[in-house]
Amino acid sequence: MAKPRRVAVAIELEWLFNRHMKVFAGCQEYSDSVGWDCKINAFADRTLVSHRGACPYDGVIGRVTERLHDAARSAGVPVVNVMMNSSAQGLPGVFPDFKAAGAMAARHLLGRGFRHFGFMGCKLDVTSRLNLKGFRSTLKDSGFSCTTHRYHISQPYKARTWDTFVGNLAAWVDTWTPPIGIYVTHDLDCRYLIDVFRSKGLNVPRDVAVIGSGNEAGVCASPPPALTSIDLSYTQVGYQAASLLDRLMDGEKPPAQPLLIAPRELIPRQSTDSYAVDDPLVARALRFIAEHGHHPIGVDDVVKIVPTTLRSLQRRFHKTLKRTIGEEILRLRLERAKRRLVETDEPLKNVWQASGFNNRTHFYRAFVRLEGISPKAYRQHRRQEP
Repeated sequence: MAKPRRVAVAIELEWLFNRHMKVFAGCQEYSDSVGWDCKINAFADRTLVSHRGACPYDGVIGRVTERLHDAARSAGVPVVNVMMNSSAQGLPGVFPDFKAAGAMAARHLLGRGFRHFGFMGCKLDVTSRLNLKGFRSTLKDSGFSCTTHRYHISQPYKARTWDTFVGNLAAWVDTWTPPIGIYVTHDLDCRYLIDVFRSKGLNVPRDVAVIGSGNEAGVCASPPPALTSIDLSYTQVGYQAASLLDRLMDGEKPPAQPLLIAPRELIPRQSTDSYAVDDPLVARALRFIAEHGHHPIGVDDVVKIVPTTLRSLQRRFHKTLKRTIGEEILRLRLERAKRRLVETDEPLKNVWQASGFNNRTHFYRAFVRLEGISPKAYRQHRRQEP
């Protein structure tokens, strides 16, 4: 019987970010399926350099630095890079499609009716640059531009630069014209920015809607407001990286370009539960729907809180949002239901009741019609990894 292939995963798991933990989970998923002997070794470069006799690994997946690349090349071991900002370039790699994530964020904010936009990311960061490229390009196609703030990646993590970091954020916020939609390349940076909003009396999401990236569960969940964020499919990145490494160990020629994995989805939460619309009656109705949509309200309840007729309000809704009042109520309820399906283990009855549906049949039919699958299948699919 052939010995199992020995593979090192060279990722700093102590950081506990999705981009590390879920990439590792995807690698391990593939490893288990083919019977590898897969080891965590953040210092695989040293192991490869110091080994005597037979090489300890048949392949390496991870943040491939120049040192790791040199050590692997000397040992004749193939590598696959999963961190786009690694210093070594031109290697086989599998990465999230960061440009597509930026475009996804822009479409979400445009769909919320925003007309002013901002972007926050790191200087000299490849992923941040691609995020901005996708975000800015999609806005430009709709006739809009965005203000940007770029900071040095080490600024938030050093005592001597923290005050400068926060002061620069405050100065940037002072240039805005609310309401404004902001896309931030890391979820944690959203929390820093929200602190600055509050110090200036700005409300999230009424004055500022915020989208993060990475869908870090702990950062997104609390404190309020919960953060809208983009799931970058890091588990799939790890799985496909392991699959690529398997082919390289079989002697396959490395691909000419890195493999880009599309974002899994944008997960809407409280930080973008608002609309920036010019029509004051539509804006008032939207606020009412956002605040009361989890109750069994109907179109008539919405019309009661605005000084106009049903016909007039429907016409204004269609002109502003390209959908009816009822469609907006249903859309918001389905967003809430999908969040609860993925983020909780609640029974389906609790999910549809907490989302504002009158009964199970209405919930089920609406979900299948608009999502294409049943609520139970949606929950299973979203939780299936990779």
